[in-house]
Amino acid sequence: MKHFYILLLALFSTSFTYAQFPGGAAQPTIVGKISGTIIDSLTQKPVDYATISLSRSGQTKSTNGSLADEKGAFKVENIKPGKYRVTISFIGYASKIIEPVETTLSKPDLNMGNIVLSPNNKLLNEVTVIGEAAVIENKIDRIVYNAEKDVTSAGGNATDVLRKVPLLSVDYEGNVSLRGSSNVRVLINGKPSGVMAGNMGDALKAIPADQIKNVEVITSPSAKYDAEGSSGIINIITKKNNLEGLSGSINTSVGTRQNNANVNINAKKGRFGLSTNFGGNYSWPAASILDFKSVGSNFTNSQTGTNETERLAGNGSVGIDYDFNNYNSINSSLKFSRFSFGTDGANTATTQIGNDISSYLRTTNSDFSAFNYDWNNDFTHKFKKEGQEYSLAAQYTRGKTDNDYTTLFSNNPLSEISGNDGVNEEFTFQADYTHPFKKVIWELGAKSILRDINSDSRAQKFNPSSESFTPITGRNNIYDYSQDVAAAYSTFAFTLAKKYGFKLGGRYEYTDINGSSTPSNQIPTFENSYGTFVPSVVVSRSFKNFQTVKLSYNKRIQRPSLPFLNPFRNVADSLQQSQGNPSLSPEISNNFELGYSTFVKTTVINASIFYRRTNGIIESVIKPTVENGKSFSLQTFENVGTNNSFGFNFFGSVNPIKILTLRTNLNINSYNITVNNSALNPDASTSGKTYFLYNAFVSGSLNLPKGFIIESFVILNSPRRTFQGENAGFNMWITGFKKEILKKKGSLGLTIIDPFNERKNFKSNLVSTNFTQNTSFSIPFRSFGVNFSWRFGQLKAGSPAKKKGVTNDDLKQGDSGQGAGAVGNN
Repeated sequence: MKHFYILLLALFSTSFTYAQFPGGAAQPTIVGKISGTIIDSLTQKPVDYATISLSRSGQTKSTNGSLADEKGAFKVENIKPGKYRVTISFIGYASKIIEPVETTLSKPDLNMGNIVLSPNNKLLNEVTVIGEAAVIENKIDRIVYNAEKDVTSAGGNATDVLRKVPLLSVDYEGNVSLRGSSNVRVLINGKPSGVMAGNMGDALKAIPADQIKNVEVITSPSAKYDAEGSSGIINIITKKNNLEGLSGSINTSVGTRQNNANVNINAKKGRFGLSTNFGGNYSWPAASILDFKSVGSNFTNSQTGTNETERLAGNGSVGIDYDFNNYNSINSSLKFSRFSFGTDGANTATTQIGNDISSYLRTTNSDFSAFNYDWNNDFTHKFKKEGQEYSLAAQYTRGKTDNDYTTLFSNNPLSEISGNDGVNEEFTFQADYTHPFKKVIWELGAKSILRDINSDSRAQKFNPSSESFTPITGRNNIYDYSQDVAAAYSTFAFTLAKKYGFKLGGRYEYTDINGSSTPSNQIPTFENSYGTFVPSVVVSRSFKNFQTVKLSYNKRIQRPSLPFLNPFRNVADSLQQSQGNPSLSPEISNNFELGYSTFVKTTVINASIFYRRTNGIIESVIKPTVENGKSFSLQTFENVGTNNSFGFNFFGSVNPIKILTLRTNLNINSYNITVNNSALNPDASTSGKTYFLYNAFVSGSLNLPKGFIIESFVILNSPRRTFQGENAGFNMWITGFKKEILKKKGSLGLTIIDPFNERKNFKSNLVSTNFTQNTSFSIPFRSFGVNFSWRFGQLKAGSPAKKKGVTNDDLKQGDSGQGAGAVGNN
């Protein structure tokens, strides 16, 4: 480790040297910017996505340029003092030339104000103009789902958004899979968040859909990204306005399932920017119905009953950014979130151990709360040479969870009270440098993550003789776990013959972990350290008609996070208990992908085949257990074995007519696991067998006159396989209606989810050589919601975001509401 910190210090020192002497010798020439707003001469409304070209006065060759945004605002940066010729053009409008436009040393920044374009009627009769980004965009290294363009996303939460993203599937508990694998890393605005350190399904349900701008799915991350996430990375980007002036938006929704409210306020003046966001959601109490039966070699357990859950969440952020000049900028942001839910349950249970049969009524009360905050700071320096820059970033993250359970039994002296307080704390430091050569772009960087996890567990049982609760031996402890990761990377990107693109990289990560408990005899103290080299290769070939073929390979590592490690025993359901495993090892995967994409007129096609081999795969394991005269199913986690997965993905989008867009996505992947954990061999009922899983969606959107929009989604997910059996599949139908109002600054909408299904039933079946377990779970699902949004403020051109920030992709995240440790129940 000490050698790495010396390397990290050297990199930071080198970066500061560059900061003091940019470009090598002399200080850079003062540069400025030219900005303005393009408006229509007839309607006086902004002309979005117009092209702005800049050339020296008296010349026609363009030397710089920009695109206007959706508000018609533009900015051309890095302009040396002088006289220029500005040309504005857009399909359907007559081009406009303004000359001379002058900037000086004393006034390097020039705002041209409103620039009027006149429609060209001849061109308008010949050309169809589409001025709005597609809901789904296909890029060379990722797929982007623009949630803000999707009417059906209004009024939901992040799980509803992710269900409509190509390549992803989300089950009824909120567990996310990418191409059939749950080993995925979720980022928010390109950065890790403490909210994701616990149960990911619960965290996603706390994020209102109205806060999400778009979602990026990266299946072939380069070596610049952390090696975590064997199947890929999901980046949730929230809404933020980078235009100058004061602006904001209000989004509200009221529905039969949940209610959301969200407020965004952005202010930008010159080189200073401020952004704030506050929101919350509340889910009405919802009753689920449970029917459970587990049969072991010497016991039988069954129960039926209901559980009612109520959710409340709030989150917010405050960010500031400042441009010292056109070379140096800083950014600082604080994000926080708090969510909680409570569950009250009543279940009738029957247990049989040998010939001893007992029945009782069990009532439970569980309360879960989590508070998380992330403080990010980053500094970016741009050199005189275009594309050359370095950035320094630091992040502090802290997440705290609190679980409290009370379980009472009728006619049974086994009542107990238990709880767990969990804390996840991280310090991250990162340095990145980019250097463009004539035909090659070189990136290198270093990173350090210092992570500490603490779990404080407590449990008491009822003592009939004293009529009081007393501590349970072996279930009161404090567990401390530390995980430090040091990494360095380098990548090279270049093109050959204008057709072949290459991006080659390597990343080395060194991991040092330690674990201990108090009292020390309950959980063995352990320590381990290991190094991992992670290569990545992407090769692409471009053809005519916007066709591209891509071949990629990368190696990934998946380290277990708090819900997988926490040894706290969750006994909210006495017949289905759960517990983490602090002895888990990381997963290692090798990934190969061959992809094809094309764009022909109004049709987009993306298809790919892939192969993924994962060693030491971590899966949920159900173990039939008899303990102190009680029989129950214990869910924990193990490194089960090796999984080989082949898959195929197809995404297509077409506009058969101007006002109609149709989209479809199909993902098929295999599940073939070889169990090589000797402790699990008796349960390896699926070992060596091949199963095929799928998820798909079909959607359509209709843009009607006078601002009316109709969209509809149908989602189908097959059951999920584990080495012990299968968990429930999932399907959903969503329809949304929206009408633009208030001169297109607002909208009013209606969202309908599964109108013909009041409840949905989910079944899971687990089978092994010494037990079977069948679970039927029913939850209310039909939903109607009314949505309102309003945008306000006066805007003009502002600077694009310069944020770099920290991206921690190095943990396998929470998987299920039934997970261990500081994990709540759905």
